[in-house]
Amino acid sequence: MPRVNLEGSSSIVTGGASGIGEATARQLAEAGSKVVIADLNEERGSQIAKEIGGVFAKCDVTKTEDADAAVATACELGPLRVCVNSAGLGLPARTIDRNNEPMDIKGFDFVIQVNLVGTFNVLSRAAAAMAKTDVMDTDGSRGVIVNLASCAAFDGQIGQASYSASKAGVAGMTLPIARDLSAVGIRVNTVAPGLIDTPIYGEGEHAEAFKAHLGQSVLFPKRLGRGEELAFTVMECITNPYLNAEVIRMDGGIRMPPK
Repeated sequence: MPRVNLEGSSSIVTGGASGIGEATARQLAEAGSKVVIADLNEERGSQIAKEIGGVFAKCDVTKTEDADAAVATACELGPLRVCVNSAGLGLPARTIDRNNEPMDIKGFDFVIQVNLVGTFNVLSRAAAAMAKTDVMDTDGSRGVIVNLASCAAFDGQIGQASYSASKAGVAGMTLPIARDLSAVGIRVNTVAPGLIDTPIYGEGEHAEAFKAHLGQSVLFPKRLGRGEELAFTVMECITNPYLNAEVIRMDGGIRMPPK
């Protein structure tokens, strides 16, 4: 069985305007897929879409109407075969603060809504469209979904309760969703990144020194991961036809300390 051929297909990448999402969108385009960059950053998202021959769709992943619009846009470009959910955010806060006051539940809920509910919202709408396409091969395959979790799902640090819970949810729903969608030939995998070099760390000499310090906690190689390297793993999840229902840590062997 050869690798999955993405020529003539369409793909959706949430959070595709930066970081791992951008790197994945570029690799999908190189593989022959027309990519919908589904993001809130219209300026950057439109620029990337233009560079890779794709389309930008402004998308709040928590809104079903935005997810439906992104899916509809993709289906106009070709049969929808891939959905990569990399949109996400963090809101650091301890369960109780230094004054022994509880965390604002609205902040906790916001992170869960974007990272967990938003991921499910987009993937479920994409899966419904994939299920209506013709099969791609003798296995009866119709498409693949890849979600981005985090190593924080397994060893979250102090102040990461909401983020860790959201990403653990993404990891935990991988198998049941893969089981749900097996009937229509859709595979589901999750990639759990460690410390990745993204714009979140800023720019300049101070930022570079901080990233170098963080990199020393990685087992090997002792540096932050690159978006391109994470995208390699996402693409393996997509193009290897037997890779299904897996949660893959991609973190250089790091095990996060408490803080």
